[in-house]
Amino acid sequence: MNFLNSLDKWIRSLRRQFHREPELSFNEHRTQKEIMYVLEDLGIACKKIAGTGVIAEIHGNGPGPCMAIRSDMDALAVVERATGFNEDYISRNPGVMHACGHDGHMAIVLGAARLLQEQRDSFGGSVRLIFQPAEEVPPGGAVRVIGDGGLEGVDAIVGLHIFGDVDVGAINIRAGPFMAGSVRFTVKIFGKGGHHSTPGDCIDPIAIAADFISSLNTRVSEKVDPSDYALGFGTVNSGEQFNRTPDEVEIVGSFRTFNAEDTEAIKDSMSSLLDYLVTAYSHKDRRGVPSYELKVQYGYPVLFNDPVFTKKATRLLKTRFSNVNDDARAIFGAEDFAYYLQEVPGMYVILGTRNVEKGIVEGNHSSGFDIDEDVLITGVELLYSVTLDFLNVPRAYVRSEHLLNEHHTFFI
Repeated sequence: MNFLNSLDKWIRSLRRQFHREPELSFNEHRTQKEIMYVLEDLGIACKKIAGTGVIAEIHGNGPGPCMAIRSDMDALAVVERATGFNEDYISRNPGVMHACGHDGHMAIVLGAARLLQEQRDSFGGSVRLIFQPAEEVPPGGAVRVIGDGGLEGVDAIVGLHIFGDVDVGAINIRAGPFMAGSVRFTVKIFGKGGHHSTPGDCIDPIAIAADFISSLNTRVSEKVDPSDYALGFGTVNSGEQFNRTPDEVEIVGSFRTFNAEDTEAIKDSMSSLLDYLVTAYSHKDRRGVPSYELKVQYGYPVLFNDPVFTKKATRLLKTRFSNVNDDARAIFGAEDFAYYLQEVPGMYVILGTRNVEKGIVEGNHSSGFDIDEDVLITGVELLYSVTLDFLNVPRAYVRSEHLLNEHHTFFI
């Protein structure tokens, strides 16, 4: 009990230290140094990866599989406001804030690392620690970690995310699609500009854009169930004068889905609607206009929790924690942890921090976001329990063809 109290105090201190010194994506230089200092103090060999990331390994008492645990590191361009909680640890980097819980993630993974390092003689195999930069900005740091060899020799991976709209201590899991894939789209509509006093000489791209924006969701919902996608418009830019019809409009937005088929259906709906509007607004005396360009930029893929791994881990967690929901709804948030799960089996877990009694109710990315620090030790116990159980009975978590590294040696 005294040890757990000491560990809890330690991870709370780490979380507050990270919170005071937030850094933006691929600028996590001070954070990288601090993580490496803590790991080296624990006797865990580590090195830099993906520019500003850190990778490390804990070796057990002999050969065996390798489990990876991942934390993100970056903060957001948010001005933190003073609250009744953060007086002692409010951001000292103006305009930058850990508003998404990554400070807590780093503390949790370091807490699990400390436990595993102290008990490394009790298990075979190894534990890979991945502290990843730049989760917040696509294409994200996971791609660079993988490209730099961060998953070489890894048999499975687990990660978690603190959520401000989930009750404190609640553990939400779902096998299969759990977080959405994100897509950014840009539509340029070209018309024929002119003075408002001669509307017959113009083809108004703003009117076409208005029809596109007002009709798109209806068109999409004919092909995709509205509960299976989210779509929104972020910017609409056009014109320079109040009394002139502009020549073009640019619309930028995004949509999110849980499978490739729905993504393609939304793209097709956009194209077919634009084709219809071009025809509807065309004029026999205005050849070549209206016209359009549609560009689609894929963001993070769908995050897919491996069913075998997730079901085994859920059975374990239900014996350790009282509030485990293994049928949590899939959410439209996107996460580059999805790239790791495309490479190796594993799962991603949501850990709640909302505590109405304490007044901790702000959602992620809010300027007043905070963490009920009681949840940190829960996160440590979650990662520690799943990791240790996987190392002891790996074949219960992953199909045998995925277990390639029972005699694995890491490159540190």
